[in-house]
Amino acid sequence: MTASTPIHRVPDDPVTRQALALAGVFQSASLVDELARTGQVDQRAWDTLIHATLDTDPESFEAIYGGHPNNLRRGLEVLDAVVGRKQANPVVLRYGFSLLLLMNKLRGNTAMLDELGNQLSRIQGQAGHFGNTHENVIASLGEAYQETVSTFKTRIVVQGDPSLLQSRMMPERVRACLLAGIRFALLWHQQGGRRWKLVFQRGALKKALDQLS
Repeated sequence: MTASTPIHRVPDDPVTRQALALAGVFQSASLVDELARTGQVDQRAWDTLIHATLDTDPESFEAIYGGHPNNLRRGLEVLDAVVGRKQANPVVLRYGFSLLLLMNKLRGNTAMLDELGNQLSRIQGQAGHFGNTHENVIASLGEAYQETVSTFKTRIVVQGDPSLLQSRMMPERVRACLLAGIRFALLWHQQGGRRWKLVFQRGALKKALDQLS
């Protein structure tokens, strides 16, 4: 993600914004699954998630995900399967909906929200020195997730290759991805997103997704 990335303005429509934010949640879920199974991730999708997590005061809605919906293409495809009642990876869906549940718990815990904000402010300084995706930054993001969201009784149990999940930097990368999912889940809620709307506004979401494709 660079400052020269052209901004693709999305319609100033709450459903379109909700769709993009929710795509970020499912992109996080998809990358967690990919990391756990293969140890690899799509670089553009990964960069987008980390950028969004670190940019806590974006200049515009579009700036959060780097200015173009294609940066959220992985998540948009998962969401399109959800609203279109097509087959989607059940593990990815479980991670995604669990992130929405955890986001609601976080919203109800002001002290934890403040602590997470403080930690992200510190990590932004690290990112300014090392770069967004440097392993020191990823390790700090993973630690921030572990010390906050991961302390809830409701937790996300990641399935995958045990040897991969225990390899160097893998736990930190997975947790950083989950933290990005929380970031987008909060954004989705801020844009008016609610769980019930996924059922009762399925048609409007599908229309928004078709316009973004």
